[in-house]
Amino acid sequence: MVRVLHFTDVHVVAPLSRVPLRDWLGKRVLGAANAALRRNRKFVGAVEKLACLAEFVRSEGIELVLSTGDYTTLGTEVEYALARAAVEPLLSAPRGFVHVPGNHDLYLPDAVRERRFERTFADTLASDLPEYRGSGAFPLVRLVGDDVAVVAVASARANPQPWRSSGRIADGELVAFRRILADPRVIGRFVFVLTHYAPRRADGTRDTHLHGLENADDFLAACRAIERGAILHGHIHHAFELELPELPIPIFNAGSTTYAGREGLWVFDVDATSAQVTRGRWDGARYVLDAASTHAIR
Repeated sequence: MVRVLHFTDVHVVAPLSRVPLRDWLGKRVLGAANAALRRNRKFVGAVEKLACLAEFVRSEGIELVLSTGDYTTLGTEVEYALARAAVEPLLSAPRGFVHVPGNHDLYLPDAVRERRFERTFADTLASDLPEYRGSGAFPLVRLVGDDVAVVAVASARANPQPWRSSGRIADGELVAFRRILADPRVIGRFVFVLTHYAPRRADGTRDTHLHGLENADDFLAACRAIERGAILHGHIHHAFELELPELPIPIFNAGSTTYAGREGLWVFDVDATSAQVTRGRWDGARYVLDAASTHAIR
């Protein structure tokens, strides 16, 4: 049995005064104004909640930790440093830590050009099947014991236009993803697929062109090859679970694990023949599991 945590979209808040002048590019100025006036109020306790999440991992016997990105708000070096320090205790989970960047982590081209995510988390990006990688870190594969595989697919990108926050899985990466799912070393395992963007909203519809995953249909078509597993994502700050009639595996969104009033997470218990999931929440002082929500995954 492997016990797995999924968390996402923690948006660690950094003092804007610590952001270097060179980082104040067009969209980041607007984003900072929005953060100061609205967003930061919801995430002001993110660092403290991440410390509580580390305690939750210890107390609940979590062995594998999975994150679907958005550690930062503006993708600055200052935020990355704070986020790395805040999640540090989670990186030493017994069975590993696997994650993808979110669109806020790659907020503007400078974050991509300077490889801020890759540099900050370099020690977390090893793949057990590196032959499927393209020019970057993804797709990333972890084989956990004999029964579980994690396949992390990058869907986030820089969006310099203020009105756009959409994502796309690169065509070559999607081809590699299909090949991974057909690999004998992956077939037969329970497969967790990680990506930042929601392939569908809570009601089963596609997200908007300016906010969602552009090639969500192609991604879901590839996922139909998975016999047992779950798709994990973030980006939409409301936790939900979704089953689609055309998809053999369910979709789970942890929403945001630190958004005040909406804190979400999922805990999975997986073995060779069965899997179940339990929803987690913040009770005002710590993270707890809602035992009444536990159910088997089809």
